[in-house]
Amino acid sequence: MCTREEYFALLTDSLDFCRKNKGMEIYTWCIMSSHVHLIFRAKDNNPNILLKELKTYTSKQKHPPIPFKRGLSIAEHKQESRKEWMLWLMERAGLKNSNVKHRQFWQQHNQPIELWSAAVIDQKINYIHNNPVEAGFVSEPHHWKYSSAIDFRGGKGVLEIEVAV
Repeated sequence: MCTREEYFALLTDSLDFCRKNKGMEIYTWCIMSSHVHLIFRAKDNNPNILLKELKTYTSKQKHPPIPFKRGLSIAEHKQESRKEWMLWLMERAGLKNSNVKHRQFWQQHNQPIELWSAAVIDQKINYIHNNPVEAGFVSEPHHWKYSSAIDFRGGKGVLEIEVAV
């Protein structure tokens, strides 16, 4: 669902908010059109709470009456051709969840993977960075703007990451 610049910006702003204010140490990331990959550590050893805070912060930014920092909410976006369909999907998901009052943006589940060895970590970093290549969006991982792949090549991405020591 994330194809407009302001939607990617919303997610990177939300990740940056959690990095600066909630103790999220981001090591690797990639935002795709329908999902997000992260390798992160919670400073307070509370990854589930931290993910909940990220989802809450982001979803509150996505819905009226709160506008995007760099644009409009989906409901108010005049150029969003998929507005009705996206809002319908979120409303339908929200009806199935007693914890949601109106619309549900994020899925309720995560797919955490324990990173227990250097080989597993390297494999997951490569998998995350190659997602846009596999999807056919770019020919090289570091060409995808919404990823930490450029940081791994010595450049500077749109979101600050931690450097593993």
